Amino acid sequence: MSVTKDEVFQKVQAALVEALGVDEEEVTPQATMVGDLGAESIDFLDIVFKLEKSFGIEIPRKELSPEDILTNAEYVTDGKVTDAGIAELKRRMPFVDFSKFEADPQVRNFSNLLTVGDMCRYIETKVGAA
Repeated sequence: MSVTKDEVFQKVQAALVEALGVDEEEVTPQATMVGDLGAESIDFLDIVFKLEKSFGIEIPRKELSPEDILTNAEYVTDGKVTDAGIAELKRRMPFVDFSKFEADPQVRNFSNLLTVGDMCRYIETKVGAA
């Protein structure tokens, strides 16, 4: 079963509208999951469940939520993610644009990094979207 990028976006958008109670117009590729759409950690469980069901895939928690990096002294110093930590985040999450985060890599800023577009790119890699 082949899925297009448009279909991925539509299904991600529908899952976010349902899980977060936001309007379709708010769910743009540039919208951040936390800052713009108000997603909280409990919401991510619901979103992941809806996406797994919608696409028939499994989404391992660590692929979208790298707490083990953000709480590791090897990767974080004085509340900032080190260069090694950023390299590890990029390796684990190649679908995310880290350019803004790299400018101010405070751990507290990480939660507002993931965008709808990032989520779509992640799903596209899982389903082989064309």
